[in-house]
Amino acid sequence: MTPAIRHVVAATDFSEPAGWAVARAARICAEHRARLTLVHVLNHDWMDALRGWLGSEAGWSQRMLETAQSQLAEEAAGLQQRFGVAVQPQVIDGQPVAAIGQLAHDQQADLLVVGVHGTSPVRHWIIGTTAERLLRLAQLPLLMVRQAPKDGYRLALVPVDFSAWSAAATGWAQAVAPHAQWVLAHTFTVPFEEKLRFAGVDAATIDLYRDKARRAALSQLEALVAAQADVADRYSLCLREGDAAPAMVQEAQDRGCDLVVIGKHGRNAAEELLLGSVTRHLLAEAPCDVMVSTQHADLPPLG
Repeated sequence: MTPAIRHVVAATDFSEPAGWAVARAARICAEHRARLTLVHVLNHDWMDALRGWLGSEAGWSQRMLETAQSQLAEEAAGLQQRFGVAVQPQVIDGQPVAAIGQLAHDQQADLLVVGVHGTSPVRHWIIGTTAERLLRLAQLPLLMVRQAPKDGYRLALVPVDFSAWSAAATGWAQAVAPHAQWVLAHTFTVPFEEKLRFAGVDAATIDLYRDKARRAALSQLEALVAAQADVADRYSLCLREGDAAPAMVQEAQDRGCDLVVIGKHGRNAAEELLLGSVTRHLLAEAPCDVMVSTQHADLPPLG
């Protein structure tokens, strides 16, 4: 089932990547006739540092607030004019990740959209930490935008492992990328292959196990597509052998995907507050935007 998107929260710090994110959020709102809350956080950490230098009586903090409000209102008006959507600007004070997550939760948003920053050697750790904290605090789907949106999404990769988490990701792919083609992708391995080799099982027998694993995975992929009866013709299948995390990054790169949609967890999720390892890897390494679905297929849709 395709989730309903009625309210989107997008965060901006007025940087270029944040501009890409809010434009993408506005485009999604236009497609779904949803409303958009545009939020900017006055980081209390550096506000406190400035107070130490400038004091609290110089009026600078009020001027900074007014400048941020004016800039945000101008950006909101531009988005409203460009995309024809209702945009509510909101400036808040706090620690950015916590403040954004709390706002999205309090306003019962359906989707949170943020931009990706940084090219430093530690950016992968920062992106993973930021995404995980946002997903934990807001517990709602997150779209991390890496590129300037030129149009609606064209080609979305949807990695699945046939868990209830990944099955729900197909609905979010259809919601966020309604005009795209979707690639349903799965990686498989021969169970206990190394142990089988160590035990002296011959290569021909292992190849038989490999073929059996491949055919079983393909059957599950086909069943998942068949369940999307109205849009099944817009899905193609991808089946690869090997480690899922690097394979999915490579697949997205090879196909030129502009979006990856993945569930928050996989089959081996032990704790609901943690990201799955493949999800975390894609957030850090994927060459395109990444959407993380927090919906479990056994739960009712958010809409």
